[in-house]
Amino acid sequence: MARSIWSGFLSFGLVSIPVRLYSATQEHEVDFHQFERGTADRIRYKRVNERTGDEVEYDDIVKGHDVGGGDYVIVERDELDEIAPGRSRSLDIDQFVELAEIDPVHFQKSYYLGPSDDETAASYALLRTALDRTGRAAVGTFVMRGKEYLACVRVSGPVLVLETMFFADEIRDPVAELGDLPKAVSKGKQLDMAVDLVEAMTEDWKPGRFHDTYTERVEDLVDAKREGKEVVAERAPAATGATDLLTALQDSVAAAKKQRPAGKKKASAKKSSARKKTSRKKSAA
Repeated sequence: MARSIWSGFLSFGLVSIPVRLYSATQEHEVDFHQFERGTADRIRYKRVNERTGDEVEYDDIVKGHDVGGGDYVIVERDELDEIAPGRSRSLDIDQFVELAEIDPVHFQKSYYLGPSDDETAASYALLRTALDRTGRAAVGTFVMRGKEYLACVRVSGPVLVLETMFFADEIRDPVAELGDLPKAVSKGKQLDMAVDLVEAMTEDWKPGRFHDTYTERVEDLVDAKREGKEVVAERAPAATGATDLLTALQDSVAAAKKQRPAGKKKASAKKSSARKKTSRKKSAA
């Protein structure tokens, strides 16, 4: 059994359930070290004073916050420790919400939330079933590794998943980031073909179908260089011009329909028909 990274109590109302937190994900990563080109000498980093060039001991380093105009507010490590939230063993649920109400942009990282022991498994199962039946997610806060997190607890199959979340003021405004967004309204033949392409490419979600091709290429690159083989890079695809868009959509729809099994085509047709019937009913109302 995996080792938990946090343990405490999930509390809502007068109910407290002992729980443990486990990592739910593991990223692919190919480790590299840095060397001076043409040698076998490793590169190491030192903490140096940029004015004198002298190396500085870790204990002699303090943090400074830039307040503008070249001025910094210096903060000692013990000052930060004094205001840190400290170790807490409580995941305090503040409210329950419809999971669909939470924009996924707020989700930060996923963890499995499990019962602390067999004796508390029944209480854990009770909460999981209640959330599953109501379609709700629990939202609250907890402290892990000296930092306070906003969190969402949701059902995922037989377990509860805790999602650490960004606070509202950590989400960037898309208009401020992207500028003026396109105001043109798509319609006509191009829109019809785009919808047809979406329908033709619609399938059941199967996460195992997708894999990390970049990491695989990095590993292939390392293997090829080890064996003295030549490495050829792929060319990036050219952007589709506005004048070629309709033709590209038509060709894509035809190709997608050829690639899909017959059963998938029928299922997609039924879904499309059902949506059209629903649309007509709403129009009649």
